[in-house]
Amino acid sequence: MKIMRVEKTLVSTNRLREFGHRPLLVVQEKADGPRSVAVDAVGCIPGDWVICVGSSAARDAAGSREFPSDLTIVGIIDHWQADQT
Repeated sequence: MKIMRVEKTLVSTNRLREFGHRPLLVVQEKADGPRSVAVDAVGCIPGDWVICVGSSAARDAAGSREFPSDLTIVGIIDHWQADQT
């Protein structure tokens, strides 16, 4: 699991059918770190600190082992300060 911050929504016109209508979000582990794309399984908004899972846990959390995801948001953190990352 990783603690990451939601930066913005990623708009994608063309998707695999298996993605359905799940939102895709741009997330970042650290302010100067690389960005990643995560499937939003919990309803986040930009600025939220979230818990993300990867690998087969990401597919399970997104709803199916067949789901094409390697990073899924599974929780929103209620209290977190940026200097703790």
